[in-house]
Amino acid sequence: MTGEMNILPLPPSTPVTSRPLVVSGELLKLLTPMEGLISAGQTARAEVLSLKQADQTFQLLLKVTLDNGRQTTVQATSTQPLPQGTSLAITQPSAGNLAVTVQQAIASSVATLTRIDTAQLPVGTLLQGKVLTSQVMPQVPGQPMVFRSMVSLLNTALSGSTLSIDSPTPLRIGTLLSALVQDTQTLTFVPLSSRQEQLAVTQQLVSQQSRQGSLDGLLKVLQNLPPSDQSSSALRAAVDKLLAGLPDVQQLSTPKGLAQALANSGLFLEAKLLTGQNPTLTPDMKGDLLKLIAQLTPGLPANTNLHAIIAANTLAQALPGFVRSALGMLGQVSAKPLPISFPLPERVLQHQDGEGDLEHLLRLAAAAVSRLQSHQLSSLEQTGLTNDGRLLSTWQLEIPMRNLQDIVPLQVKFQREEAPEKEHPHDRRDEHEPRQQLWRVELAFDMEPLGPLQIQAQLIRGSLSSQLWAERPYTASLIESNLAGLRERLLASGLNVGDLDCHLGTPPQGPQTRLEQRWVDETA
Repeated sequence: MTGEMNILPLPPSTPVTSRPLVVSGELLKLLTPMEGLISAGQTARAEVLSLKQADQTFQLLLKVTLDNGRQTTVQATSTQPLPQGTSLAITQPSAGNLAVTVQQAIASSVATLTRIDTAQLPVGTLLQGKVLTSQVMPQVPGQPMVFRSMVSLLNTALSGSTLSIDSPTPLRIGTLLSALVQDTQTLTFVPLSSRQEQLAVTQQLVSQQSRQGSLDGLLKVLQNLPPSDQSSSALRAAVDKLLAGLPDVQQLSTPKGLAQALANSGLFLEAKLLTGQNPTLTPDMKGDLLKLIAQLTPGLPANTNLHAIIAANTLAQALPGFVRSALGMLGQVSAKPLPISFPLPERVLQHQDGEGDLEHLLRLAAAAVSRLQSHQLSSLEQTGLTNDGRLLSTWQLEIPMRNLQDIVPLQVKFQREEAPEKEHPHDRRDEHEPRQQLWRVELAFDMEPLGPLQIQAQLIRGSLSSQLWAERPYTASLIESNLAGLRERLLASGLNVGDLDCHLGTPPQGPQTRLEQRWVDETA
């Protein structure tokens, strides 16, 4: 999306004249022929309510006002883009056509602008608009190709106006644009800001969270799934593969086992697909859930509404494009949204009245996919530039791990904060010296008999600091008594150890949380 926005400055366009634009003789084709809409020899007034481009033609919704005052709306196509709000004088030569006798913009608010009034919009003003149309103009020999677009302005005093612009690059219809005013005839387009992208991701994240359900709820049902006629061999195979891919505590205690569990968590399914990898060759939580859903869906009763629910919850295959398309739906700039809380709260879906076992299982599987996508979208939301220009990358995921007969969801979040390429241009630094990186790791799980635990750690220049929170007094006391032993083991592994503390309760939340502040400023 960013590349599409970063186009060259616009070439000068023809200044607007004081006379109204006249396109007498333009023929509009009615999508539904209407005999006698306008009496022979009579003229009616029409106003363009909406404009939509379809290939090389334009679909219009017109409000037609007849001489007797009666009004009606009709749909028509045109070879020319007529902006929303344009006033027309029309006649009807045949049942399927309308003829434009005069096109006149009756007010400046609906005029098609071909220049910028810098007294009203000073140089440097940020304009935002949505692309309505895009046409290739006839090429002049020896000159580069020009694309003409109509853009509906969404901000400033000209909000609602239509701007006609020429660019050397085609603009995708429906795209939200941002541009800076350079002079009366020139705009420079800028990429969508990271805050707008975060807003788009947040909007999708809210809808995903409303559908998500805890992973252990589904996995416990699958563990106890009785053999029945409903369980086909393919379904059983999908269930067995999903359960077999769950790591245990011993596996997660080794570097290799932990790396494998992170790679198979479902967070990187789309990345694997984009790089041409075959996700069926290795276990993948999200991929295995989608296969399970594919085996369950054919067995749904015909009268159930779960098909729509499953479609809404299994957008995983198109997640990158889905997020990009969400940017085109933004109509305003908003402040940076607060990140979604970590960890995601537990949410158990209960059996609904009249719901069969197969339907309940399918609803649990769809909710589990939404939970994984909530982690993915939360990772995107918390990735970007900090206020001081540092690059913050976030990976948030969830790993269901086996602990004896129990399944314990382990929620994990990694954050890497990097200094800018040239943090201090005048400082001399070895070219081969790597950029400073600050790593944060957060863990959250609920394991008996310890109860809910949350751990936060940060690592910079080989120095580790950590905070632990336990909700049960016994657990907090137990951890506190073992912190000295933990410090010794960390020192033995070659790390410099800073603060190690344990607290009773949960980590604080609010505007100044661990996401924005360092617990120990190792760079001070």
